[in-house]
Amino acid sequence: MMGLMAREETRTTKPPTIRSSAPVTDASPTSTRAWTTRLVVLGIVLAAVNLRPAITSLGALLEEVRDGLGMSGSVAGLLTSVPPLCFAVFGVMAPRLARRFGPGAVVCAGMAAITAGLLIRPYAGSVPGFLAASALALMGIAVSNVLMPVIVKRWFPDRVGSMTGLYSMALALGTAAAAAVTVPMADALGGSWQSGLAVWAGLAAVAVLPWIALVRQRGAQPPAEVHPPAEPGNEAHARVQPALRITRSRTAWALAVFFGLQATAAYITMGWMAQIFRDAGVPAGTAGLLLAVTMVMGVPLAFVIPRVATRLPHQGPIVIALGVCGLAGYAGLYAAPAGGAWAWALLLGVSNCAFPLALTLVGMRARTGAGVAQLSAFAQSAGYLISIPGPLLVGVLYQHSGGWGLPIALMTGLMIPQMIVGVLAGRDRTVEDEAAR
Repeated sequence: MMGLMAREETRTTKPPTIRSSAPVTDASPTSTRAWTTRLVVLGIVLAAVNLRPAITSLGALLEEVRDGLGMSGSVAGLLTSVPPLCFAVFGVMAPRLARRFGPGAVVCAGMAAITAGLLIRPYAGSVPGFLAASALALMGIAVSNVLMPVIVKRWFPDRVGSMTGLYSMALALGTAAAAAVTVPMADALGGSWQSGLAVWAGLAAVAVLPWIALVRQRGAQPPAEVHPPAEPGNEAHARVQPALRITRSRTAWALAVFFGLQATAAYITMGWMAQIFRDAGVPAGTAGLLLAVTMVMGVPLAFVIPRVATRLPHQGPIVIALGVCGLAGYAGLYAAPAGGAWAWALLLGVSNCAFPLALTLVGMRARTGAGVAQLSAFAQSAGYLISIPGPLLVGVLYQHSGGWGLPIALMTGLMIPQMIVGVLAGRDRTVEDEAAR
């Protein structure tokens, strides 16, 4: 199967160069295709780097933002719930937009939206304005979240694990960098939290450039899945594909719930973990570094886990191992948040690598690019809907209980069902087979 997909990729990357008005030589199509492929890789990496700084930079400065805008704990909890809400609402639109404009064009627009949102929100001057600008940036993140697995499946069908690992590693690097350097940058820029948040718009602007080049040459839309009319098997597959009802698949539902629960843990961590350490007496700069350590664990593991997952017949053991690390981290965060802070940050960083595993499962649980697009949109949109109450509930529990005992108990309790549905999602089956029943 993988060999066949690789041959399909080779066949379908040629037409854009053949249509060129330039003279065609034996070397021209190959060199142009290689250049375009490198540009796609660069675009994927730069896009991935920008998929989380909007969130973790805010987490590092949440106390300053709350003071500057006059937010209560409950409103701050609502603010930390905005990312999954936007991902759910806007992510479901991504496949339709991609069919109309092409995935490359949609990701390009997404990077532009991130740039604009990050530039506007620190200077909005009010909570509603801050939320609206954040939503604009998160809209760009949402469509790019959904389309990254689709682009990987189309361009690199025989390297889903390694390419998913590459962009997951880039995503983790951007996440960690924003958590680590936002506070020092804000201090260096005169102690202004507005400047500390706005500076990330520059990184997003850089990510727009390769996608503009790809869209201009229409190189971001390779017809990676070709079904020639002369082949009856392909005709039958094409007829079945539009009738795919993703909600009939138990694996799709298990993956959606797994995605939602790991997203709940991730956004609670990104939004509140630095504050947990600060309330335990850890200085603000150190708390930001601890959050960065949690995020940076995803850099090596996000590259390793997808590669290991694609080699296993069942990904359940990985789910269990990550869940156990999460349980240990939460237990330590409850018992001695300051005393063992670095150990808990490391353990929770390992646990948060359920995200690259979930992305890998999206690529593995569907056979075709169209199936990946439907599964990615369903799992991420439904999953992010599931994750919305978590960060908000943590803020409410924290404000009304006056401590972190109840919020940490909530995080611990959610880890158990995450492990269960993750094992179910890791079974060796595809949504096309289940949805066609």
